[in-house]
Amino acid sequence: MSAIQKLLTEYIDIWTAAETEKKSGRGRCSGNAGSVYGIKKLRELILELAVRGKLVPQDANDEPASELLKRIQAEKAKLVAEGKIKKDKALPQITDEEKPFDLPLGWEWTRVGQIGHDWGQKTPDTTFTYIEVSAIESSRGTISKPVLVEAENAASRARKIVRKGTVIYSTVRPYLLNIAVIEKDYSPEPIASTAFAVVHPFCSMPPRFFLYFFRSPLFVRYVESVQMGIAYPAINDSQFFSGLIPLPPLAEQNRIVAKVDELMALCDQMEIQHSNAAEAHEKLVSHLLGTLTQSPVRGEPVEPHPSTSSGRTEFEDNWQRIAAHFDTLFTTEASIDALKQTLLQLAVMGKLVPQNPNDEPARELLNRIQAEKARLVAEGKIKKDKSLSMISKDEQPFELPPNWEWARFPELGEFGRGKSKHRPRNDPKLFNPGIYPLVQTGEVARAANVIHEYHSKYSEIGLAQSRMWPAGTLCITIAANIADSALLGFDACFPDSVVGFVPFQPLNDTKYFLAFMKTARENLLKFAPATAQKNINLEILESVLIPLPPLKEISRIVAKVDELMTLCDQLKARITEASKLQQKLADVLVEQAVSQ
Repeated sequence: MSAIQKLLTEYIDIWTAAETEKKSGRGRCSGNAGSVYGIKKLRELILELAVRGKLVPQDANDEPASELLKRIQAEKAKLVAEGKIKKDKALPQITDEEKPFDLPLGWEWTRVGQIGHDWGQKTPDTTFTYIEVSAIESSRGTISKPVLVEAENAASRARKIVRKGTVIYSTVRPYLLNIAVIEKDYSPEPIASTAFAVVHPFCSMPPRFFLYFFRSPLFVRYVESVQMGIAYPAINDSQFFSGLIPLPPLAEQNRIVAKVDELMALCDQMEIQHSNAAEAHEKLVSHLLGTLTQSPVRGEPVEPHPSTSSGRTEFEDNWQRIAAHFDTLFTTEASIDALKQTLLQLAVMGKLVPQNPNDEPARELLNRIQAEKARLVAEGKIKKDKSLSMISKDEQPFELPPNWEWARFPELGEFGRGKSKHRPRNDPKLFNPGIYPLVQTGEVARAANVIHEYHSKYSEIGLAQSRMWPAGTLCITIAANIADSALLGFDACFPDSVVGFVPFQPLNDTKYFLAFMKTARENLLKFAPATAQKNINLEILESVLIPLPPLKEISRIVAKVDELMTLCDQLKARITEASKLQQKLADVLVEQAVSQ
């Protein structure tokens, strides 16, 4: 077994356990194999070792690269004399200071422009096979989506001639690694975009060796050092062809390609196995958590199972099944997110805390809320809103516990969208500087539970068109970011893309309603039209049915949710730290392998 294969197999747990940290994620993240940090680092290591001469053994009988370079010069001169290629500009000599590391015997440093040539450019005059950047399957280094284009429809960038065996490298946003080998003869003639640098290797050198070199950390670091631009970085052809390349003997190039192909196939297998295991784990977690929300809390005890005690309800039995395997089920950030979402769903279904028959029923709570609402209307503090229709049995999404009631936002508090279509904010021309915090959809979407930031302010004119919502207001987005919700951490105004909810007394806390909105978001997304600028209207939110518990039970639910969310966050933090440790271990393995 080779050293690299031993490194791969002995530390397989580290390569597959070191997953890429999720930037953000709603709901249940998929165990995407492409996100496995350890396997990504392993691929980089294979390429790094390959271009340093550490992947396959050297053979003293191989023709040295110095002789290969002489043959390259002879072939280049012949092609120039025949008029098949143009004579290129002389490249600067390579200084010792430029060489990043020592090469094995038989290797030579050279520049990219010295190992291959292009085929020139032409303006298409007949139908052609167009290869643009979007045609590249970057993960495989192949052309996946070439298109036939009529000459009269040719884009101005469709100019570069390519042939079978040519390597193309996208110099625009090079970090995407849109690099490929033209692996077959296309008919009609293939033409590539000018976004590519084109290299056709001399002396029948294997194009895949150069594909792997251009993807290697060595060349990536060089490109990063010379590219220009931040949002849309790019390098020019001159910078590309000036890059240094460690050139092995021709025979060793072929051995390197064969070994890299073999090891990349092993990495593919590891990714597939990891992906299948992650997908199976996610499905299992989803199924078991689903049994909790779908099973009744009350009812007849289930038939006793050999592994369980008799006398439990179906809900208790399902919960015990999860609890018995908790350490196995909840081992990823995605599984913790799924657990949190399920706990919120159980909370608003009356399955998280026990009911107390001595609590004042929610019907009485609704009567007191209506009395408070009538008082505020009579005093002119709020406007009388339109009557809402009765809630039919068919509309109710699930059966409520005793003493709960279905209600809607307008019945429970002040409920309305922000205003100011003209959005007057800082206006130096009118000497109306922004004074009042303005919370927009982005701040709501980024908040975990409470909004602590704002980046815009309303002037006096803006406030006159809108209103100040008090701290504690439940904020719900209805445009761009649909049905995101969070509690306002300070007094602020809203634009018309944010809806506010302030409950009437005796309701004095919006935390329960925040928990409810987090469970309702997925269903509300279905109402958003399939357009670039997604939105839902206020009437949709006004019609949402809210399960309303007795007032005392609301307090118990909020306390239990706070307690369980804290525990979940602690567990998720430990998983995140463990994942970061695995990433560091993968990095150390790579560093050690390269330094040997």
